Amino acid sequence: MNEERNQNLMIGHSEVFLQLMETIRQVAPTEINVLIVGESGTGKEMVAQTIHAYSRRRNKSMMTVNCGAIPQGILESELFGHTRGAFTGAVETRKGYFELADGSTLFLDEIGEMPLETQVHLLRVLETHEFMPVGGHSVKKVDVRVLAATNKNLERAVHQGEFRKDLFYRLNAVKITVPPLRARREDIRELTEYLSRQICSESNIPIKRFTTEAFRVLEQYSWPGNIRELKNILKRILILEKQDTIDEAQIRFHLGEQTSESRSLPMVMHKTSDQAERELIYRALMELRLAVEDIRNMIIQHSAKGLQLPSISQISVEETEEDFRPQTLKSLEARAVQEALERHSGNRKKASRDLGIGERTLYRKIKEYGINE
Repeated sequence: MNEERNQNLMIGHSEVFLQLMETIRQVAPTEINVLIVGESGTGKEMVAQTIHAYSRRRNKSMMTVNCGAIPQGILESELFGHTRGAFTGAVETRKGYFELADGSTLFLDEIGEMPLETQVHLLRVLETHEFMPVGGHSVKKVDVRVLAATNKNLERAVHQGEFRKDLFYRLNAVKITVPPLRARREDIRELTEYLSRQICSESNIPIKRFTTEAFRVLEQYSWPGNIRELKNILKRILILEKQDTIDEAQIRFHLGEQTSESRSLPMVMHKTSDQAERELIYRALMELRLAVEDIRNMIIQHSAKGLQLPSISQISVEETEEDFRPQTLKSLEARAVQEALERHSGNRKKASRDLGIGERTLYRKIKEYGINE
């Protein structure tokens, strides 16, 4: 499975992982539609890529569409294409993802976010392999295998009238449930080693080793964000920590940031006063280091965009007082997302570019923090 390791994160030896891989091998060579379900960050897209890699369509690239990241008004056009003049701004005829994926696989991520009116057209394609572009007058025929993924309970969505029952049954010919990372703790060490090598290579930094105790802490953590959270934590640790060896204390510190409600320093229990003092000083220094890193990144981003940071005289007393109140990392991030959207009048593409993140990530943040656009 070396080729798979280079392409995705389908790595592991736990029983649940091996069962997952066996199911993938069974369904991949067929033409059956597959619904991939699981928590956010478990690697549902990786499963889709692996199914495609084992299928007879592997010689063509798999197309991926995030149904939740595309505004409702243009999703149908993105999927089925449009003709010139079909709507305001349609200055030329454009192929949709179904036509581009002809002879290959189309992965519909976050299928639960698809509007009901678009679901009708999707059902038609799945049943007849035919569709009509927006504004078009002739039917196009395609040979596309559809894989869909969601972290929503589609059965509940069907019951609540948010998802079509007939489409659900059509997509749910085979359902693959991707286990959360906490259900495959035996794989965490192997995933950590693989991801660490990848991150160090991409960031041009020396490869670092983890102590046995560090691995133990990683294996005991609940990982609510699953593999995505593991990768983000490792990236933060490997880039910020300068030592050649990552130990238990460093892992606990960075994991603590993910679960604590504030940036306040925690009380250190079951340690001598000297040990407690040293650990609190270490954590305070790490807090300062992270703050400096955030400021440095902000200055770099503003300079690259030709923007000028406000001077001290431009900051009001009210803003200064608010900035120095204890705030969680999540609240600061939510505020940054909100301000970016406001700056760009709700344009997600421009806002995500401003924040230095992908559109899919921005969409998840909007949902996570309940931001009104």
